[in-house]
Amino acid sequence: MAVFGGRRGDDNPALPPGQHLTASFPVLSAGPTPSIDTEDWEFFIQTETGQTHRWNWDKFLALPSEDITVDIHCVTSWSKFGTRWRGVSLDTLFSEVETGFDFVMAHSYGGYTTNLPRQELLDGKAWIAYEYGGSELDPEHGGPARLLVPHLYFWKSAKWVRGLVMQSEDNPGFWEEYGYNLHGDPWREERYS
Repeated sequence: MAVFGGRRGDDNPALPPGQHLTASFPVLSAGPTPSIDTEDWEFFIQTETGQTHRWNWDKFLALPSEDITVDIHCVTSWSKFGTRWRGVSLDTLFSEVETGFDFVMAHSYGGYTTNLPRQELLDGKAWIAYEYGGSELDPEHGGPARLLVPHLYFWKSAKWVRGLVMQSEDNPGFWEEYGYNLHGDPWREERYS
C-alpha cells in the first residue's frame, strides 16, 4: 500500500517529502500499453487558432536532441535518482509556435491526457524523450516517445505522447478529473486537489 504525505523516507535532502528511493523503474499506467510503430508516430502542437505544427518520426529525430540526467518522483511515493534520457527540448518544439494561451493539454496514444501550464514546459524544464538509459524507450515506459517533466510528479510526464493542445484555462486531464492536483509539485506534496 502506498503511503501519501508525511516525512521523507530518509534524511536525503534531494528526496521530496513522503517519497522513498527505488532502484527499479516501476511500471504504472492508466490503461493498456498501446503499440505504436514509428512509421505511424506523429507529434503535434495545436494553437488556439487551429494552426497545427507536426513532426513525423524522421523530422522529430532530425531536431537537436539533448542528454538529460534527472531525478523522477511518482505520486505513489517512489523516487528514482539519476535517470538518463535523450530527447528533444520543448523549447525547440515551441520555437516556431505562436500562442497567447498559457496552458496545454498533453494527449497520448491510447487516450490519456494531462494538463500543464506552458511555463512548466519551457526554459529547459521538459522534453519529448525517446531514449532511456542509452536504449530506445520501451513501450511500457512510454515508447517510442513520452513527455518528460521531471520537476513535477511523474503522471505529468505523459507516456506515448502524441501532441499538445493549447488551452486558455487549466482544464483537468485524466487523473486530475479523478481528484489529482492540477499542478503536481512533489516538493509541495501536491498529490490531490
